[in-house]
Amino acid sequence: MSGYYTADEVRAAEAELFTRVPEGEPMRRAAYGLATVVAAELRARGGGVAGREIGLLVGSGDNGGDALWAGSMLRRRGVAVTAVLLNPARAHAKGLAALRKAGGRVCADPAAAVSELAGADLVVDGIVGISGRGSLRPEAARIVAELNVPIIAADLPSGVDPDTGAVDGPAVRAAVTVAFGARKPVHALAAAWCGRIELVPIGLRLPAPRLAALDPAAVGAGWPVPGPEDDKYTQGVTGVHAGSETYPGAAVLCTGAAVAATSGMVRYVGSAGSAVLAQYPEVVAAPDLGAAGRVQAWVFGPGSGTDRIARDRLAEILATELPVVVDADGLTLLAEQPDLVRGRRAATVLTPHAGEFHRLTGRDPGPDRAGAVRELAEDWQVTVLLKGRATLIAEPGGPLLVNEAGGSWAATAGAGDILSGVIGSLLAAGREPGWAAAAAALVHAAAADIAAHAARPGAAGAAPISAGPLLRHLPAAIATLRAGQA
Repeated sequence: MSGYYTADEVRAAEAELFTRVPEGEPMRRAAYGLATVVAAELRARGGGVAGREIGLLVGSGDNGGDALWAGSMLRRRGVAVTAVLLNPARAHAKGLAALRKAGGRVCADPAAAVSELAGADLVVDGIVGISGRGSLRPEAARIVAELNVPIIAADLPSGVDPDTGAVDGPAVRAAVTVAFGARKPVHALAAAWCGRIELVPIGLRLPAPRLAALDPAAVGAGWPVPGPEDDKYTQGVTGVHAGSETYPGAAVLCTGAAVAATSGMVRYVGSAGSAVLAQYPEVVAAPDLGAAGRVQAWVFGPGSGTDRIARDRLAEILATELPVVVDADGLTLLAEQPDLVRGRRAATVLTPHAGEFHRLTGRDPGPDRAGAVRELAEDWQVTVLLKGRATLIAEPGGPLLVNEAGGSWAATAGAGDILSGVIGSLLAAGREPGWAAAAAALVHAAAADIAAHAARPGAAGAAPISAGPLLRHLPAAIATLRAGQA
């Protein structure tokens, strides 16, 4: 797993590192890594390194020092470097001396920053680091807003909270972020502000992470596939209660996802059986729970309605000792009667988006989405998957998992129905609820990405998609992950 570490955890690891290495060595390592990424980015944007021009936005403290030292290294490689000091009296003294010695230019007048950096190929954001909180101050905000130059952020984009990823005012939107020593929560929770993440090791000894992302190869290795002794029952039988005559699409998408995720058998319960069977004749359909037959996990909620009949069926499913995924209308019913799920001994996975989270808890997730999802999981003693570009998965007593999708291709109607079907199939195959939810989110995002790029064959970029193409590309996404671990 890839770990993400809070500002406090990183500072503690840095303090330990300072006892093992000479003074200034960690900063030089960080600066060398930053300079290496800047040089590579200059080459990627056309031409070589020597003769190019970069700017440095330098705040007070060590983050500014990292930028200044990196600038001195690039200056020795023939790059013209101009450093704008946003707080000249508090600029990092040794870094500033190193830049001047290498022949770099220094501008101590922030008011002249935009004109000074007008010819730069790239600008390095060294305004604030992990100790910074809140949005950019007015002078820095004005400069960043007026620059029309790609920005590489040193450690994190200034103005974005390092621990929550919250943005409550002006902030840097970076093309690339160079993370020093460890990835921080901001790199997953505010990826749209960070751009591409490049990790530069500096020798930190880090604890087990409390926020982590599953490794794609590990997901591929752990995905259920039939063994030589398996049959359709031992591979996992997924029960789906979704959709209705009014909303058959939810039933088709959710059930189809369970089929595509390689359940041994999928049993559908509800009034949209004819629509489901028209698309997936291998599904076994039944009108009610009593006729459903044996299953090993249930998915309830997409398009199921919120009337008394739906409530009674949800209560009946939750009264079993089977794993259950509750989504969409099921979450609305739980918001009205949370005692249906509290105290369950079997695995329960709730999959809210922000609006459904508000219905469940009475409040929005807020800027600290990680803290909010942890609190709900602990309070209700369930696994919670909070949807978003950075999908968060919390279970009581366990680490928080995150899947940063890399884009918002899955932000389309019906995509959540597909996600719940995939989670249900993994639970039916015996996977642990936190892993099942996180692995399903990863595959779901991968399928959306494949579908978006397949929408423009032979062309650069991608195109918006609907839920149908996402579902059709689920097998390809799973196959890609499995090939990655071979």
